[in-house]
Amino acid sequence: MNRILFFLIFGLSGAAILIGLGVWQVQRLGWKQDVLAQIESRVAAAPVPLSAPALTAPAARYMPVTVQGRFRDSHADDHLRALASRRNIGAVYRIIRPFQTENMGLILVDTGWLRSDAPLEAVPLGPIQLTGNLDRPNEIDKFTPSPEADSNVLFARDVDYMAERLGTQPVMVVLRDMPQTDLGVTPWPVDAGNIPNNHLQYALTWFSLAFIWVVMTAYFLTRGLRAKPE
Repeated sequence: MNRILFFLIFGLSGAAILIGLGVWQVQRLGWKQDVLAQIESRVAAAPVPLSAPALTAPAARYMPVTVQGRFRDSHADDHLRALASRRNIGAVYRIIRPFQTENMGLILVDTGWLRSDAPLEAVPLGPIQLTGNLDRPNEIDKFTPSPEADSNVLFARDVDYMAERLGTQPVMVVLRDMPQTDLGVTPWPVDAGNIPNNHLQYALTWFSLAFIWVVMTAYFLTRGLRAKPE
């Protein structure tokens, strides 16, 4: 009897914990969906001129902005290539360039992507207006290789490193529309698609484990009840 009671308490306690974890993930799913909806709404809002107040606003990340100025130079070394991947295409480079704004100094502009084997065209040096979104991606982890300084290749975007390397402010605008002047790349606008949202899968995993736990508990209880006393 003590053995059966132990299996019953152990089984119900384990199932309750696993179900609780599943419920928590469902709650997290609702929270994440609200966050993603807010980001999508912010990304798609009407752009405002880039300014110092915009950079310090609570919702500065993803804020749509316009900037006027000119690209600093078009020589081969005045850009950085951030290695990335596009579905159905493969390896590509994000091309990040320094941009001299009229009122905010030098900033970074993520102009878009280019196939890894495609030649990089020179950018126009005349005045131009760009539209994009402020972003400060967190793509670095302990497995990210160090940048290849000699070839200007990064394996993840690091705004502070890119700003130091190109001599700009740690401010990056990701183009969402190609200006009238072709920059030789394809824009890769900011969106919420790259933000992980795996809470539904996690919830299903916990609920599945809870089901298995209950089945195994029932099996051992049934086996214990059917066992003949010695």
